[in-house]
Amino acid sequence: MKLVVGLGNPGREYKKTRHNMGFMVLDNYLGKVKWKSKMESSYYIEDNNEVIFIKPQTYMNLSGLAVSKFVNFYKIPVEDILIIQDDLDMEVGTYKLKNNSSSGGHNGIKSIINELNSEEFGRLKIGIGKSDRIPVDKYVLSKFTNDELEKINNIYDKLNNVIDMFIKEGFENTKQKYNQLD
Repeated sequence: MKLVVGLGNPGREYKKTRHNMGFMVLDNYLGKVKWKSKMESSYYIEDNNEVIFIKPQTYMNLSGLAVSKFVNFYKIPVEDILIIQDDLDMEVGTYKLKNNSSSGGHNGIKSIINELNSEEFGRLKIGIGKSDRIPVDKYVLSKFTNDELEKINNIYDKLNNVIDMFIKEGFENTKQKYNQLD
């Protein structure tokens, strides 16, 4: 069983904000599915019961609480987890696959590392850029510009392919094929 987690914050006020990149990617990938609620998450299980998609509803900084509940309940090994996150240090419209690394200051990832006691899970990091004028805590909660949304729309097909390959072939094969920044 695979677990694919899109990070973000619940609530309309956070829709299409930079910190909700993970939610946006899952929504694009899955389309109009019927999300259910359980273990502090919105979740969707594919028909074959081999893949669980979750959007933690704990707010970003406590994402690990929701993720660990699914990992423990379904006995999912860390190598079968893909976390979709935003990344301040990458330009909008870029992505990178990474595992076995620190949180890089991302509080959602820090929470997951603490709860799982591991850094080995896979991450699909998607660039949200950064600002020299806006403090980080305000910037990550700001909305994308139309130009930035267009750049994101242009990579959705690639991101969907990354998720598909992760589900079918695992993280290492996916990372070898799709990393564009190594």
